[in-house]
Amino acid sequence: MEILLNKPGQKIILLGNEAIVRGALEAGVQFVSTYPGTPASEIGDTFFRIAKKVGVYFEYSTNEKVALEAGIGASFSGLKTLVAMKDFGLNVCLDALGPFVYTGSRGPTVIVVADDPSCYSSAQWEESTRGLALVVRIPTLEPSDPQECKDFTKLAFQISEKFKIPVMIRTTTRVAHQRAPVKLSNIQHPRAKKVNFLLPPSLSLGRLIKGEFVKDPKRFVTLPPRVLEMKSELLAKIEKIQQFSEKSEINKATIGQEQFLTNSKIGIITAGVPYLYVMEALKELNLSLPVLKLGFFYPLPEKKIQNFIKNLKKVLVVEELEPHLEKEIGRLAKDANCKLEVAGKKLIPEVGELKPEIVTSAIATFTNTKYKIQNTRYKIQAPKRFPQLCPGCPYWLVFSAIKKAVDTKEVVFGGDIGCYMLFGTPAMNIQDYLSCMGSSIGIAHGIKKATKQKLITFIGDSTFFHAGIPALINTVFNKSNPLIIILNNQTTAMTGLQPHPGAPAGYPQSGCDGIKIEEMVRACGVKNLKILDQINQKEFIEAVKEFLNKKEVSVIIARRP
Repeated sequence: MEILLNKPGQKIILLGNEAIVRGALEAGVQFVSTYPGTPASEIGDTFFRIAKKVGVYFEYSTNEKVALEAGIGASFSGLKTLVAMKDFGLNVCLDALGPFVYTGSRGPTVIVVADDPSCYSSAQWEESTRGLALVVRIPTLEPSDPQECKDFTKLAFQISEKFKIPVMIRTTTRVAHQRAPVKLSNIQHPRAKKVNFLLPPSLSLGRLIKGEFVKDPKRFVTLPPRVLEMKSELLAKIEKIQQFSEKSEINKATIGQEQFLTNSKIGIITAGVPYLYVMEALKELNLSLPVLKLGFFYPLPEKKIQNFIKNLKKVLVVEELEPHLEKEIGRLAKDANCKLEVAGKKLIPEVGELKPEIVTSAIATFTNTKYKIQNTRYKIQAPKRFPQLCPGCPYWLVFSAIKKAVDTKEVVFGGDIGCYMLFGTPAMNIQDYLSCMGSSIGIAHGIKKATKQKLITFIGDSTFFHAGIPALINTVFNKSNPLIIILNNQTTAMTGLQPHPGAPAGYPQSGCDGIKIEEMVRACGVKNLKILDQINQKEFIEAVKEFLNKKEVSVIIARRP
């Protein structure tokens, strides 16, 4: 595999996600956990393919919170750890992340979170996880391209090791799925360190790395009043990291053209992939303006920002989604340059991902520069169309049976996160609500308690393991009676066919034979349960009709790979 090429100085083409993997390998990562979610999936998928070869422990966890908790345990045991997830995954694991930032990391730990502006692969809401980074005070870096993905990952491990704190790398879809040449450095192989690690026998790697948990309750137990001392220690640590940020080369001032106008009174501050759009826009507009690129989102290099803006009359902040940088720069300007005009979301939309033409138009307006879109492709809008299930997908058969079994106008249909979200498209139209992973069952319970309407809700097998089990227990415990159809295609299909705990082959890492969903359902107290193959349409239709009239919760497991 080219990603394992150990030829320092050579360049290879990598996705942003693959470059993060390469950066982790060059940093000597030892433990990796994830739950698959686009646009971060390739990080886990790549490690899944190479873990055995490089002696790194890797797992697909049942959800992001569990992935982080496993990573915390590995970090507490001294291992270099990486945890990867998409933006919504950070919401799931926030309860574990906050205390982890307080305790700090023993083994250097990097958490990669991929946001999805414009929701290209996200059905819930458009989120900027930068706000959550501020809430928990986790140091956060924002790369712009694959080379920076690799370099920032290595730097994040260094920061984590130096300051004993987890570090977050925040990417977006355009960074994660961007391909570009990446200059390689040496891989710091766990084997090369001659340390031991007990991996499952299925990997046949023997003892390569071994961590050790050293008891230290004062550090690792977050109980009051000690937890207040931990917060004070964290604030002091962040102050030191801010000083590090001030000197870091990933926060750099550049210019748009070769000739730098030293007396320019207009500047631009940006971060992440918008930096690339800014540089492209300045070239197209033939402008030479000072640009401050921020690689550190938190803590910001405040002195460097104040030095940049102190002689400016106005500054444009170019960032995607919420105006976090714009607000911070406005605050800093009160001390450094109180007359400074700070612009951002008045010219740049807060909704959707940025595009080069949007940034170019904003800079042109901000600088009173004439600008006309030259390329007609920017004016051409592709017609909107809904996605659909893949040909041959077993979910088609479920849809067909439901349409025949009930009058869809008389039944409420619940949806969840997975391919079956497409039941809500106009062609199918059997989805009346959709929220977040595992929510279908909980919402169904609430509706059934509030109304006498019949209700069928769908949830996938991977989503059931991720977040559906507590809601099912609650539904049984509180005596509700929705019909729950668990769509069991025996894989995590939507994000790339990754394994989950119920997959027949189980985890190759652990040798698990697969946890049977029906055993989990019975253990939750469900009495009305059928395991059916939806290709047998008559049997499936009859089961739907029967269970829809039950007074207790009913579950149909539609099993077909």
